[in-house]
Amino acid sequence: MQLPFPIVEDPDDLSREKGRKMFAGETEFLKGVVAMDGLPPDDRMEVCFAGRSNVGKSTLINALTGRKGLARASNTPGRTQEINYFTVGDSHYLVDLPGYGFANAPLPVVEKWQRLLKKYLSGRQSLRRAFVLIDARHGIKKVDEEILSLLDSAAVTFQCVLTKVDKVKEKDREKVLEQVRAALSKHPAAFPEIVLTSSEKGDGIAALRSLIANLV
Repeated sequence: MQLPFPIVEDPDDLSREKGRKMFAGETEFLKGVVAMDGLPPDDRMEVCFAGRSNVGKSTLINALTGRKGLARASNTPGRTQEINYFTVGDSHYLVDLPGYGFANAPLPVVEKWQRLLKKYLSGRQSLRRAFVLIDARHGIKKVDEEILSLLDSAAVTFQCVLTKVDKVKEKDREKVLEQVRAALSKHPAAFPEIVLTSSEKGDGIAALRSLIANLV
């Protein structure tokens, strides 16, 4: 019997090569955006990455693009309040959303970027998919539920990406996956496959690259 929310399979050679080629090209930081009027033109496909602070978002973006210093991880959780745009050749934008949870910022600042996030998610026509990063050691927490519900209400398809899978023993992994699957089943915007990644070991990077390259 097919499990709900199966793990993404390794890409075939053609898809893998398409993903490799896409990310082998020029990838540049474009700009940090603090208001909707600062967004670049929506003239190309974009995917965004969301996740609570310290989930490994910057590290994953760096692993995808093969550039160690492209996305900078903040040492202070919740410090980055900008929506950061990266260009992948002439065809795609990668969008790094502000980390949520443990926001080390005054409440009005937090509320301001939460409003920006809501506007971005509901109003960006070129956004094809949101990748929501979940720490494989902890599963989906209450703080994650807010963004998942926000994506539901914005009708933005999101896909769950488990990070740091190398830090979880095989016997504990199934327990976490069970919890994640149960949580995702309540969200209509959830894409029905889970990506397992380890930026440190390179696990799942080829699969994620080919997923992005094959979105239409």
